[in-house]
Amino acid sequence: MHESVQAILDEYSDLEARLANPDIHTDQDLVRTLNKRYAALGPSVAAARAWQAARDDLGAARELAAEDPAFAEEIPALEQALADTEEHLRRQLIPRDPDDDRDVLLEVKAGEGGDESALFAGDLLRMYLRYAERRGWRTQIEDANESDLGGYKDVRVSIKARGRVGQDEGPWARLKYEGGVHRVQRVPVTESQGRIHTSAAGVLVMPDVGDTAEVDLNPNDLRIDVYRSSGPGGQSVNTTDSAVRITHVPTGLVVSCQNEKSQLQNKEAALRVLRARLHQIAKDEADAEASAARRSQVRTVDRSERIRTYNFPENRISDHRTGFKAYNLDAVLDGDLDPVVQSALDADEAAKLAALAGP
Repeated sequence: MHESVQAILDEYSDLEARLANPDIHTDQDLVRTLNKRYAALGPSVAAARAWQAARDDLGAARELAAEDPAFAEEIPALEQALADTEEHLRRQLIPRDPDDDRDVLLEVKAGEGGDESALFAGDLLRMYLRYAERRGWRTQIEDANESDLGGYKDVRVSIKARGRVGQDEGPWARLKYEGGVHRVQRVPVTESQGRIHTSAAGVLVMPDVGDTAEVDLNPNDLRIDVYRSSGPGGQSVNTTDSAVRITHVPTGLVVSCQNEKSQLQNKEAALRVLRARLHQIAKDEADAEASAARRSQVRTVDRSERIRTYNFPENRISDHRTGFKAYNLDAVLDGDLDPVVQSALDADEAAKLAALAGP
């Protein structure tokens, strides 16, 4: 841990020196990047300095106690203070997700189960909308393909924070563990015999990178098609070719958008989603490479797995990654999602602490 602490302190000092250099302020993009990193390191630096002070205080007390036994009475309290600051520092040293302060693009897609799966996708969408409302976030449905019974074959929603948010409090920080397969067990509305069926819906969560230069889109790599809208979207629906489909040729990713009234708006929305997906692909590849040596620890947040079961007869929700279980499914579907989310945050933190501790 000593090496990690010194590396952080050295980087912090280097950033201070660079930001104090007037020549650097001609490049505002660089200044913003350095300021963001400087602010992110602040809590870790404060924790490191508190740990160093506690360590020095304990060392001084032990030296003095060798000469004057009266100082020995202070040692237990100083040892506890050192242990407390060290634990706080260890948590501060956990690598932070650089996307944690970003907004989110969230997609829900019906899977196995036909109409019942589409209805469940609608239930999941409502759960996330209500959760966002509870946390004071703004939401907007950006694209939707409704089913005949009122659910969704697929739907995409943007979730945005209002103003600055604290650590672990932004949309991506709290929703990034929601991606994966969600399974439901209940009696479908189409079931006449009262039998419980199992169906599933998929959730995809991506940090909204906007039009940032972090994702470089070469226009020559894009194939853009326009077509007539077929769903909600205002007076222009079915009257103009306002819907847009963008294919990213190198990866084969296809993004479509038709909910906006103009072709330009739909194109901008589709490009935003494409950037988010490309960013997430790069992020997943980097995470996979970084976690190769500690795969067993990070398995709890593998978004490709079936992550959760919603059992209606028992009013039970179970998270298969973290072991969380509660019998308030009705409340969770009404937006009371924080305890479930916190279980994923806690599991991820425990895995990263274990990785820092080493074998």
